[in-house]
Amino acid sequence: MFVAKVRSEGLAHISYLIGSGAEACVIDPRRDCDEYLRIAAEKGLRIRYIFETHRNEDYAIGSVELASMTGAEIFHGGAIPFNYGRNLHDGQEFSLGDTRIRAMATPGHTYEHYCFSLADLSTGDEPVMVFTGDALFAGDVGRTDLTGEAHREELSGLLYDSLFEKIIPLGMGVTVHPGHGAGSVCGGNISEREETTIGIELESNPMLSLTREDFIAIKMKERIERPLYFTKMEEINLNGPPLLGRLPTPRPLPVADFRSAMKGNMTVLDVRMPHSFGGAHIADSLSIWLDGLSQYGGYYLDYDRPVLLVVEDRSQVQETVRSLVRIGFDDIPGYLRVGMDMWCRAGAPVAMTQLTTPQQVKAWIDSGKDITLVDVRNIRELRSGVISGSKIIHIGSVEARLGEIPRERPVVIYCSSGYRGGLGAGLLLKNGYTDVWNMLGGTNAWKALGYPMVGQGQD
Repeated sequence: MFVAKVRSEGLAHISYLIGSGAEACVIDPRRDCDEYLRIAAEKGLRIRYIFETHRNEDYAIGSVELASMTGAEIFHGGAIPFNYGRNLHDGQEFSLGDTRIRAMATPGHTYEHYCFSLADLSTGDEPVMVFTGDALFAGDVGRTDLTGEAHREELSGLLYDSLFEKIIPLGMGVTVHPGHGAGSVCGGNISEREETTIGIELESNPMLSLTREDFIAIKMKERIERPLYFTKMEEINLNGPPLLGRLPTPRPLPVADFRSAMKGNMTVLDVRMPHSFGGAHIADSLSIWLDGLSQYGGYYLDYDRPVLLVVEDRSQVQETVRSLVRIGFDDIPGYLRVGMDMWCRAGAPVAMTQLTTPQQVKAWIDSGKDITLVDVRNIRELRSGVISGSKIIHIGSVEARLGEIPRERPVVIYCSSGYRGGLGAGLLLKNGYTDVWNMLGGTNAWKALGYPMVGQGQD
């Protein structure tokens, strides 16, 4: 028996391929399925089952795609009306080579949530690992607000019961394999470590030391950003995303063809680093650095508009395509051949974002310069404090809250590093702001320089 992790960076999503004998299953596959096929072929396995822990909110599930390629059966919870696959029942067992997989109904994160325990029958009958989806993470538990505020209290109680009546009784030595790692918005305080056990979590996970009443009370107060694109993902994952067959293959477009394509109601997406975007970019393009695309693309890309790409070089094209299809964007007709260098050489119009440093911003503040500071970090990051006088506007809310950002004076956008600051600065420029600055290095650099921060910011 072996277990292969398949990570999707940006989303901090972890899926699993479990193999035993000549058979395999996949838990919560991503939509670009070639990695599962590669592993199965390399190990001489037939993928027989696909198990979903729940209707995922942050990415488009790959179950239908993988089933079309392998003939595998799809199973998931039946508490919501999926339009594909088969419903599980609590305690249902599946044989896979020398292993036994048991499905456990574990509502809480969502009503249809299931976990899967695994016993290695070659060594004994007791479970040795559990795949917990979004119920239990290293250092945290799943959020309970995504079904709506009206259900949060009930789901919080159900999650507590699932943890203490279903998962923890499996045994202290059972290894825990969650659906997400650190950085996912599906939990508030997921640990950087991925390897854990039920025993470790009982000792170190603060949510598992609470009474049921206190657990529910904390979950009722919990505030984590809910990206708007989650609604689209929930819709897609209820019906199953359209089949890709293969990944989209954007065409390399010379400058003239790229400019012509832009007239067709396209979104121009620039995935270069913020300092590259700041130095020269196509006016009104959207700046989302490549590693942040899976997480932040859903905030500002339009599902009804094809996406044209600006990349640093051709090696970024396929990774960009993968990131986009994982969140449901399939219409990617082309990319700028040779990139911004050729665009500039052709004399095509260029826009620029002003870049600044913490030293310069501190000097402006000390001199009394009339500037607007905008902090676009998330709620968790704000706990460490903010730069005095800052407006707190999460990066996903910038366009919705433009009325709170004055146009008549310089605006300094900052995050923890300058990446989301670049996205925010680009959004302001796209909406007619002219004096906008992205603070490179963000609060990480600000703190490293020993500059003061105050209080705990709130969005």
